[in-house]
Amino acid sequence: MIKLSNLTKYYPSKQGRQYIFKNLNFDFPSQGNIALLGSNGAGKSTLFRIIAGSEYPEGGFVVSDNNISWPIALATGIHPQMTGRENTRFIGRVNGVADLDAYEDKVKGFAELGIKYDLPVKSYSSGMRSRLAFGCCVAIDFDIYLIDEATSVGDQKFRKKAKNALLEKSKVASVIMVSHDMKEIREFCDSAIILHKGEMNFYPDLEEAIKVYSEF
Repeated sequence: MIKLSNLTKYYPSKQGRQYIFKNLNFDFPSQGNIALLGSNGAGKSTLFRIIAGSEYPEGGFVVSDNNISWPIALATGIHPQMTGRENTRFIGRVNGVADLDAYEDKVKGFAELGIKYDLPVKSYSSGMRSRLAFGCCVAIDFDIYLIDEATSVGDQKFRKKAKNALLEKSKVASVIMVSHDMKEIREFCDSAIILHKGEMNFYPDLEEAIKVYSEF
């Protein structure tokens, strides 16, 4: 369960406050894999960061009794001064991973960083940093995975690997996915939420949601 209560988020500008959401109330369905659809700038990634707790709203709050991932494909929580290995162990501790050695081996193998795993993340390319964050996330068993354009990470080989890993996760956990690729949306999701002009509407029929979204 994820509940948004009077959620308000804005960014200051020379023209005053630019609201992304204002007193937004919404209950996410508790079952199924859900697409989060919306045009660029609608606030999808901002909402993901707020749900994950990596960004705070100006008002209102998020309530959930689930263990929720950070947005997969965003290098949230990765410290540039620490090595890949140090980041992995830190993230594992924060998320209550019992066997840190096994977790570390799993992340190292998945991220495919080679010797760079023991170098500071500040020396990584953006793709390498995302692969580390992705590996750290999918190696933890969350109740809900927030997927933000995740399968665009890395080269073709890694994207295929990432996609297969997420499909496996979607069989045993819930997924909320942001993607502009409708083929990918159809592969992962069975329903959708449209975020438009600060309002959210749930569509149990995925194809109906895609049709409505395509008309914006």
